[in-house]
Amino acid sequence: MKEYIVHHEWKVIEDGFHPDYNRVSESLFSLGNGHTGQRANFEEKYSGDSLPGNYVAGVYYPDKTLVGWWKNGYPEYFAKILNAANWIGIRVEIEGEELDLATARVHAFRRELDMKDALLTRSFTAELPSGKQVEVLARRFLSMKDKALGAIRYNIKSLNFSAPVKITSFIDGDVKNEDSNYDEKFWMELEKKASDQEAYLLMETKKSGFHVCHGIGTRLLKNGKNLSAAGPKVDREKYLANTFVVNLQEGEELLIEKFAAINSSLYISRNELMSETEKSVQKAMAAGFDQLFAEHSKCWEEKWEAADIRIEGDVAAQQGIRFNIFQLMQTYTGDDERLNIGPKGFTGEKYGGVTYWDTEAYCLPFFLGTAPQRVAQNLLIYRHKHLQKAIENAQKLGFENGAALYPMVTINGEECHNEWEITFEEIHRNGAIAYAIYNYINYTGDREYLAPYGFEVLLALSRFWAQRVNWSDVKQAYVILGVTGPNEYENNVNNNFHTNNMAVWTLKYTLEVIDYLKKEQPYLWEELVNKWKFNEVQETTNWKEIIENMYFPYDKELDIYLQQDGFLDKEIIPAAHLNPTERPINQHWSWDRILRSCYIKQADTLQSLYWFQEDYDTETLRRHFDFYEPITVHESSLSSCIHAILAARIGREEKAYEMYLRTARLDLDDYNNDTEDGLHITSMGGTWMAFVEAFGGIRVVNGQLHLNPFLPKSWKGYAFRLNFRDSHLEISMANELTIINHHPGTLTLSIWGEEHILNGNHKLEVEIKQTL
Repeated sequence: MKEYIVHHEWKVIEDGFHPDYNRVSESLFSLGNGHTGQRANFEEKYSGDSLPGNYVAGVYYPDKTLVGWWKNGYPEYFAKILNAANWIGIRVEIEGEELDLATARVHAFRRELDMKDALLTRSFTAELPSGKQVEVLARRFLSMKDKALGAIRYNIKSLNFSAPVKITSFIDGDVKNEDSNYDEKFWMELEKKASDQEAYLLMETKKSGFHVCHGIGTRLLKNGKNLSAAGPKVDREKYLANTFVVNLQEGEELLIEKFAAINSSLYISRNELMSETEKSVQKAMAAGFDQLFAEHSKCWEEKWEAADIRIEGDVAAQQGIRFNIFQLMQTYTGDDERLNIGPKGFTGEKYGGVTYWDTEAYCLPFFLGTAPQRVAQNLLIYRHKHLQKAIENAQKLGFENGAALYPMVTINGEECHNEWEITFEEIHRNGAIAYAIYNYINYTGDREYLAPYGFEVLLALSRFWAQRVNWSDVKQAYVILGVTGPNEYENNVNNNFHTNNMAVWTLKYTLEVIDYLKKEQPYLWEELVNKWKFNEVQETTNWKEIIENMYFPYDKELDIYLQQDGFLDKEIIPAAHLNPTERPINQHWSWDRILRSCYIKQADTLQSLYWFQEDYDTETLRRHFDFYEPITVHESSLSSCIHAILAARIGREEKAYEMYLRTARLDLDDYNNDTEDGLHITSMGGTWMAFVEAFGGIRVVNGQLHLNPFLPKSWKGYAFRLNFRDSHLEISMANELTIINHHPGTLTLSIWGEEHILNGNHKLEVEIKQTL
């Protein structure tokens, strides 16, 4: 756990240079706007440890899967979002000596990410080996107004010398991903051109055939005046640069402004990419840094107006929740149903930047509560667009009749994960996708989505579950064999409780949807029956038999559901007894030792109990929590949030706060020693859930909003915003609970078990009657 980030309500601050933590900082200070993103690499040269990262949403490469032995059904490739051209580069040479913080003596280094308006600022004083001293102030942002644009303002001041300074502003497309097989590079140069202040590079990805054009425009100012100090252009394969030479006197300051446009063939045709990128760069240069930033900042003001969470009396908790919200908002904007949310977003290469079940389970609730309805709906449509691919994926594994198995990992609907125990066995992801449809409709009331989108997906998922079970004569019940649950520290187990539970629940929910469609949309229902060759009587009869006869592992003595068959054969030793020097165990133990241990990576059985809390009384939840939480090591970023919510539900306020703080500051404090390869973006949705559902006590039950809030002892108060149906609510908790409805519609809601009417554009004040 690292604690070098300064606590601040609105900023992420690194005060002092920490080269040993540079990769962590590059992740923490990353920028994005939903379409492009970059790690917080330095503009000037840095020869120290660094992970360069510039990414363009939706642009990927199907890298060959490296498996020593091949079996039928294995994915043919591992998709990865590519490291794209480096456009931020500004080389600084003083009399031939290059500024490089890895070789210079660094003083007064400070890096700040202002989350309020997504501005990255870095300042330092550096002494070069020759003794020359410079002072640098660098600022940059990726525009949330115009998603193609980025801008840099770079000030360099001479402190003790007078000498010529050479500035090289470049685009470097000769890049690779760190995890590339055999150091393979994925880009081919197609076209490029440059003028005295501008440069453009058009490239194409190998295999996948995406086209991306990067353009830059650079100008220099000294003493407030534009300089025409252009030197020779540098042109080599996949690289283009403008150079400038300026005589800088002691005490003088040089201002460099660099504007970039990044466009891809997802939005602009190949023939127009170069010309449209030129227009964007020239438009940006005409507008200037200040105007572009003002427009960008206005967009962020509107985002925070809808999504901010305020905490009084706990700066660490405040910084944590805002950091999580900020990263979610700059990763996904919901304006393109072809895009989704990678576990690392635009902050690193791990997991390939592709889509997992994390989106449905942990990110959808955030966008339901903070964004326009279409944003959350686009996450569902993403899966519907991939339905045929999911059916084909199931066919490869031997399933028939339109059964669908959604990929564990995907970018285009095809499975592309290269670990068999995850690819084939973590079939609970099908349950998460079904639950997301239910969650969306329960939250928004948008039943229109069921026909045809929701139903078509649910039908295919139910057909999968009906074929994936088998009858056990020994147990006289249906079983599901050979799976891996959410807890990946158990592989190839039988009857994982969460998996079995999600199978049964999906079948039940699909039957409910069928009843609704037959009653409310009979004509469309007939069309769907014919389209999907649905034998209603035969198939639903089979589903009902499975529902009534599914096996769930259960221990009568402990009165709990077991995570899977044979779980109690393990030696149950609380995680608190582990040697702290061996944590996290996934970085210290062999995989064999982990699999034989009782330790749980993340909520598994508790995941089901969380989703279906209303089906269990408080004592049942408490028994399961008290058994499973002590042996959970929380080495998945998706774990603490679920435990925080359940802890609040059963009245464990201190544990709820502990788990919340862990998820909120997971990356800021690098709890699991893995932030250097990127942030845990999808788990940040879980952080929002942990706050709103644990402290705010928010649940939607049968379409009605329920609140059961409490105030942690160390806080003076909190407030958050929530979109629900036609209402935009501002909810605050201090000496009393206050709810303001910023919408003309009337809302009926339950607070601490009592029903209240909240009129449009009115405030409701409720005396605190209880805390959990």
